[in-house]
Amino acid sequence: MIEFEYHKMRSAQLIREAEQQRLARAVVRARRTVRGAASAGHEAPAAESHTDRPRRRRIPRTA
Repeated sequence: MIEFEYHKMRSAQLIREAEQQRLARAVVRARRTVRGAASAGHEAPAAESHTDRPRRRRIPRTA
């Protein structure tokens, strides 16, 4: 019987996590559409990166 309770708790937890991920994706989509609408008017910089971290070289420099 306790296994059934564990199963119900885990299932409920997975459902909550899936809902949170769906909400996060919806927020990202909404932000992206707003940003796309702003860049359509050429008010935003053209080369806007997707992340805040700087780009690194693919091949390390030799000495």
